Amino acid sequence: MRTWLARLRPWLTLAAAGLALGVLLPPVGSYARQYAFVETLQYVIFAVAAPGLLVLGAPWRLPELSRRDAPPGLPSRLAPSRWPGLSRPGTVLVAFIAAVIAWRLPAAVNALPGAPALTVAELVTLFAAGAAVWLELVDSPPLMPRLSRPQRAAMAATAMWTLWVLAYITGMSHGAWFSAYDHAAGHGLSTAADQQLAAGIMWAVPALCFAPVIYGMLIPWIGDSENPDDELREASRHERARAGLGGPLRPPRGWRRP
Repeated sequence: MRTWLARLRPWLTLAAAGLALGVLLPPVGSYARQYAFVETLQYVIFAVAAPGLLVLGAPWRLPELSRRDAPPGLPSRLAPSRWPGLSRPGTVLVAFIAAVIAWRLPAAVNALPGAPALTVAELVTLFAAGAAVWLELVDSPPLMPRLSRPQRAAMAATAMWTLWVLAYITGMSHGAWFSAYDHAAGHGLSTAADQQLAAGIMWAVPALCFAPVIYGMLIPWIGDSENPDDELREASRHERARAGLGGPLRPPRGWRRP
């Protein structure tokens, strides 16, 4: 399995770059300035799909460098990371939520059709925020997430639900959520249908990307946690062995046995 995944990684990296450029450049980039659903497809690929493929592709892996001959500072950046506590994953998640909300506000979306440079800024910020989240969710050698499987599942679910809430707000809006995409001139699609398609895309793409991670993290964890008593006994045995207590626990000095 590992060998098959290692062979697939370079193709995932190329797929990430091709997907991001494919929705940025014409003809898709041109349609994104006319239809809200195409712009939404561009948005979710920038934020979720392309960063996920990039992280799974692990483009920063340098097999020709070992830890001994690596330049100074490289091992600390590329070695398997054990980030302390939940401060860094929490910050990454908050930054991702802030970025996806900011680029879905009507003022930001309405400015995109008339400013192609703003689309590049959207790509950079969403891609960086999405890649940071994926680094907390999946292995990307030599970078490794510190969170446990349930915590990674919760983080993926939170990111997915954030986009779903935005999709719900867009889809349930009675008026035109994005006024810049006015179909009065006639593009073959009504404003309401365009907005509904945008909401469906914002729901479907995060589900396709994050749902496998959620189930992949929870199912093995549930299978490994069938007997909590055995896990507690095993953890207690390791703690006693680490403290040098090989035999049964004894009362402290000065205490009498009952």
